[in-house]
Amino acid sequence: MEISDVRKRVRETLDRAKRTASERRTKTDEAAREYQTFLDAIAIPVFRQISTVLRAEGHQFSVFTPGGSVRLASDRSGDDYIELTLDTIGSEPRVIGHSKRSRGRRLNESEMPLGSGGPVRDLTEEEVLAFVLRELEPLVER
Repeated sequence: MEISDVRKRVRETLDRAKRTASERRTKTDEAAREYQTFLDAIAIPVFRQISTVLRAEGHQFSVFTPGGSVRLASDRSGDDYIELTLDTIGSEPRVIGHSKRSRGRRLNESEMPLGSGGPVRDLTEEEVLAFVLRELEPLVER
């Protein structure tokens, strides 16, 4: 094999990698902006409404908004919570729902993408509510 052919193919690979990285950064930046809008307009208000209803029903849960996420956490145990975060590691940025609950010394965790895995801007209040209610049931069944 000629060195000129190898050099040409290596350069093509390097150029393709640069383009891919640039496109991924652009997608990630756009998704981060959409995600912040989603948090402010949809996710945080839904989590606060759920917390208000839970408190009225005698279940002590608080809403926290640490950087780039929203979390509904039990006031009784810091190990019991439901949260939403933006996952930018995969090929497409997406919102991930994460829940964690404790039973004695045992911890159960689960993660799943919200909605159909499409763009952040397509997520609805109903999808957020459905996820939280599904994950909430084991936390309040005690």
